[in-house]
Parts: sequence; C-alpha cells; structure tokens
Amino acid sequence: MLIKSMLGGASRYYHRKDKKMAKKKADLIEEAKALGLEVSEKMTIAEINEAIKGAEAAEIAEEIVEAVEVAEIVEEAVEEVEKFAKSGKRSKKHAEEVAEKEAKEARKAAGDTTPLDGSEAAVKKGPKPITRPRIERRGKKYQEVAKKVEKDTVYSLSDALKLATETNPAKFDASVEIHARLGVDPRQADQNIRSTVILPNGTGKDVKVAVFAPESEHKVAKDAGANIVGDEEFLKQLDKEELNFDVLIATPAYMPKLSKYARLLGPRGLMPNPKAGTVAADVAKAVSEAKAGKVEYRVDKQAIVHLSIGKVSFGAEKLEENAKAFFDSLASQKPSSIKGAYVKSVSIATSQGPSIKTENPIA
Repeated sequence: MLIKSMLGGASRYYHRKDKKMAKKKADLIEEAKALGLEVSEKMTIAEINEAIKGAEAAEIAEEIVEAVEVAEIVEEAVEEVEKFAKSGKRSKKHAEEVAEKEAKEARKAAGDTTPLDGSEAAVKKGPKPITRPRIERRGKKYQEVAKKVEKDTVYSLSDALKLATETNPAKFDASVEIHARLGVDPRQADQNIRSTVILPNGTGKDVKVAVFAPESEHKVAKDAGANIVGDEEFLKQLDKEELNFDVLIATPAYMPKLSKYARLLGPRGLMPNPKAGTVAADVAKAVSEAKAGKVEYRVDKQAIVHLSIGKVSFGAEKLEENAKAFFDSLASQKPSSIKGAYVKSVSIATSQGPSIKTENPIA
C-alpha cells in the first residue's frame, strides 16, 4: 500500500513537471515565432532558446549598423557647425562675399557682364550655350532602344517585361529590375518593409553562400551546396575583410560572435537576419533556398523597393513568373497602419535600359 502511494505521488509529480515544461516550451515557441524564426514542437527547449538568443543578437547587430549611420550624419553636422563657428566675426563678411560671388556667376551664365558700378553695359556676344536633353547625352544604342518606349503609356506587366527584353542596350545579359515606390514611411518600425521571396526561376546568378556554424554542421552545409563553411577560421577571413560571398548564413548560437562585424557586414547587406532566413537552425534548408533563388528585398529611405528578378535571357514568360512571386510576397507585407495607397507606382527596366511604366498589380 505504501509503495502504491509512493508511485502515485511520483506519477503526479512528473505529470505536473511535464505540464510545466510543455507550457514553457509553448511560450518559447510563441516568442520565437514573433521574432520571425522557424521553430517546431520537435525542437528541444534548449534549441529554441538558442534560436531566440541568435535572433536577439542579430537585432543588436542591426541596431549597431543603424547607430553607425546616425553617428556619421551627426558627425557631418558637427563639422559644419564647427566650421561656421570658426569663422567668428568674419561670418557676416563671408556671407556677403558668397552672395556677391553667386550674383556674378548668375550674371555670367546669363551673358551679362554689366559692371556693378553702373557704367556702360558690356553684353557678351554670341549664342547662349545649349543644354542637350538627357536622352541625347546617352549612347546611340540607348537612344535607339528608348524610342520603343512610349513615355506616357502605362504597360501591363507582361507587355512591360516583353518590352524590357527588347530594350537592353548592353552587350551582356543584363538584369531585369523592378522598382516599386511604396506609400509607406520607412522611419516607422511597422512600415519598414523587409522580407524574402523564392523566385521560381532563380535570379540567373551563381549565388556564393557562406555558412558560419559549428563543425557538426559543416558536412550538411557542404552537401547542400555551400561554397564557404567555417567557424573560427571564417572569423579570420572577416578580420581581413575578405567578403567573397553573396549570402552569409549563421546558426542562432553563433550569431553573438558576428556582432563585432556588424559595421563590416551590415552596410553590404550581408549580416544574417531571421527575417531574411539567414539565421537558421536548419542550415541545409537555408543553403538550399539561397541557392534556389531566395532573395531578400527591403524598402530604402526613399520608400522604394528595388529587386532584380532575373536576366534578359530568361524571356518574358519566366520573368513574369518571378515578378508575380515578388508582388505576391510584397502584398503580404502590407502594414495595417497604411491609410492611402500601398504601392504608388511601378517601373521595370534592364540594368542599363530605359524605364518602363508598369500597371500596379497590387490593389
């Protein structure tokens, strides 16, 4: 009877413990998903914790990059203030000299050489210089293909892509790019659009993938197609600023080690990030997706998203499949706080070709 009672007590204890652990795991999974991480019930609590720590390290690294950019702007402003302060009493005189110089240059540009003392005017003889239109300052090949694009016409997506393949002035297989102007304010956290999309036909570029992970992950990464794999020796490469890769993937546990390289990797768009799928516990999956055509896009300070969707050689049909995949992804990122139009305008062009106004495919 005593043994039965003890076994019953032990059973209740472990039941309560399992229930507590299950709740803790559920809370951690919810937290991880809020950070944009891919986690599952199959992962242990320790693995989920590692993923969360890695994501937090990535966010800290991104904050460092943003802080550096702000610091550079402040530094420039301080230099201007110091320059003005040094002028001291001469500031008024300097301002008068600048105004006089600008007035002289304006008169000279107008062909007026009238002396400022009011004496007889001496107007410069000869014709005024003619400023050629921008298109005439382009090469002959560009001018030739630009004639095919009607400036006031807004083309359908399929027609715009077909036209883009016909208006490539370059001798090489140029990239075809989409430029979407959004009605967002990138300064607002919820409107700072950033995501990834897998282009069904790839980008046409041989993507070099580097993986920063423990030795236990090296073989898996290489089998998946990674070009560079390493741990401590990879950091030595970063110390030398050797960035011979297009995508960097890191495991969550290794992210804190990359924080000191934020200023090197961040401005070049190489810093691993959970939102971009480059901070990953499943290294093989991340490498395969990067190789298959997974690309990251984000809105810039002018509220424009730029993305290369392939090469001219793809043809209009494959380019359209890639373009639709991108627009579907972009539509899914629409912030709830947007009041007006989400996408204001869309244009398509090859890397050196004329811009083609395109219908907005996102309602």
